[in-house]
Amino acid sequence: MKTSRAILHTAQVLTGIVAAAATYALMPSPEKRRPGQIVLITGGSRGLGLALAHRYGRSGAKLILVSRSVDELTQARNTLLARNSVQSSEDVLLLPADLTDAAQAAMLIDHAVSHFGRIDILINNAGIIEVGPVENQPIAAYRRAMATNFFAALHTTHAALPHLLARNRIHGDAAIVNVASIGGKFAMPHMLPYVASKFALVGFSEGLHAELRHKRVRVTTVCPGLMRTGGEVHAQYTGRTIKEQRWFKLAARTPILAASVTNAANKIYNAVAAGRAEITITPQAWLAARIAGLAPETTQYAASLVNELILPAPSPVDQFPIGFTLNVSTPTTDALQHHETY
Repeated sequence: MKTSRAILHTAQVLTGIVAAAATYALMPSPEKRRPGQIVLITGGSRGLGLALAHRYGRSGAKLILVSRSVDELTQARNTLLARNSVQSSEDVLLLPADLTDAAQAAMLIDHAVSHFGRIDILINNAGIIEVGPVENQPIAAYRRAMATNFFAALHTTHAALPHLLARNRIHGDAAIVNVASIGGKFAMPHMLPYVASKFALVGFSEGLHAELRHKRVRVTTVCPGLMRTGGEVHAQYTGRTIKEQRWFKLAARTPILAASVTNAANKIYNAVAAGRAEITITPQAWLAARIAGLAPETTQYAASLVNELILPAPSPVDQFPIGFTLNVSTPTTDALQHHETY
């Protein structure tokens, strides 16, 4: 019986590899994008957001960078200028905001449109990471993850969409880019708050694409695998925290497993220019997403083995904690800055 099951799992995986290879061969090639676009990037002060700012800045775009930290935004603009990614400080508008607050998101979009006249590309990149076994994750961890990874993107999209739809009459296609994760396709153990929020973002982004494509607003869902963003330093760890930090930081910093943010930014730029509906980044993530779709039971079985044999056991102390309530009233507090990872 076990032999038959192993053969079935192997056949499912091989089928996934063949299908993945065929899909990759049919991918459209990127098109060149004209300069002078107005690009708004949330989580734009560091990591992938800053790498995207460099990539779009070099293409001639004017940038709107959003983060909770004024100091980090200022440093990001200085870095862009120092590396000649932008020609002038006037090409970069810095807007500190906490996008988990819908009112701040709406004011952010209004300010951006008032300053530059329009928005061509909205990149929802801000996110946080919560790492630890389910027994040690408080309810507050799920609320934090949903607030930043899902609702922040929802708030900015909801506020920007009227402007994006209206601009088509003059400037042509607009774009929304939602940076989700392979964690929105494949449920990684010890990251359930993150996974739940990214699954929500993927569903929202794919549905948004279906509704907006014929209205000339292209929506690209980005599902990266591990990336060397530095976000592991700012992640929130629970359970046996030292062991949890050890495995996650090792995975996030290993070049073979994790992509560089520069490489990821180039792939996203090309995908948006080509009007792609969805991309994954890193071969492992690309393959995992397709195998998960073709063989969900096999994928979940493999994840359970990783959880059982590799990841740390739950801490017996403080299991199933209630946690604390998310406070979004002060966007520049140290606590909020601590959680912004991209």
